[in-house]
Amino acid sequence: MHALRRRRGRTALREVAVTAVRPAADATGVVSAGAGGGHGDLPLPLPPDSNAAHTAPMQFSVVTYNIHKGFSHLTRRMVIHELKEKLHGMSADVLFLQEVQGVHHRHAARHRNWPGKPQHEFIADAMWSEVAYGRNVVHRHGHHGNAMLSRFPIVAQENSDISAHAFESRGLLHCEISLGEGVPALHCLNVHLGLFERGRRWQIQALVERINETVPRDAPMVIAGDFNDWRRKGDRTLTDALEVVEVFDEVKGRPARTFPSVLPVFRLDRIYVRGLAVVDAHVHYAFPSSRMSDHAALAATFEIPHPKR
Repeated sequence: MHALRRRRGRTALREVAVTAVRPAADATGVVSAGAGGGHGDLPLPLPPDSNAAHTAPMQFSVVTYNIHKGFSHLTRRMVIHELKEKLHGMSADVLFLQEVQGVHHRHAARHRNWPGKPQHEFIADAMWSEVAYGRNVVHRHGHHGNAMLSRFPIVAQENSDISAHAFESRGLLHCEISLGEGVPALHCLNVHLGLFERGRRWQIQALVERINETVPRDAPMVIAGDFNDWRRKGDRTLTDALEVVEVFDEVKGRPARTFPSVLPVFRLDRIYVRGLAVVDAHVHYAFPSSRMSDHAALAATFEIPHPKR
């Protein structure tokens, strides 16, 4: 996978990596002797090399959010500052963002408090040290696309053009994230699929093919974004072809309603996983919803199971 990196203060693409593996060691550090050991219930200290066997599985959290280019529902007002505050409050380890404005010269000239940097970098600030941006739509005023923000090192990224036709540019941003020593690399695929069902069928097939070609079957994987799959036809294709689970389907019994955020009716945004245990999942509706994006944000927490021995 082509590796593109960004480090603050340098010209090469990579920001300072922050490894945020959460410690979860055994609280007592002792085990009881078994029957017949001659010590009854007396505790015995754990051998130094056996701590790993008693370490709780690692957990991490993700959020996916279509930020509508930093504007409110129906594009009435700029809300990128409120969106940044909202996302910082969620404090997820990994963010999947869609409709992120990389550059827009007209908005920058029109709005006095328009950020002086791309929206993904503005949102990341000091909270997420790693950023990856996939430019999908280019126009005369600038460009926008998908972005990944992470507290963990992004070791590789690739943005693929999955546009179904010339009038609707779409992309698939695939990042490989290092969660820490001894933990398998996490594959994250950030998608924003088309509005027309025929095009979505082709895009979902392209997603399936990419995963089968580039993601090891035993690697933990998260696919998240705006699927525009209101009839759930793509959902069935993904779950059958990739053996993934949709987290809200797993926890709540069906995908979450996320659009429009003012009065959610359609289940457009999803989080799919493979090789991870779903701990919980929540929908974050904006309040007041009319002041934020036209989509609701989805959040989930996952656990990496211990490898089988």
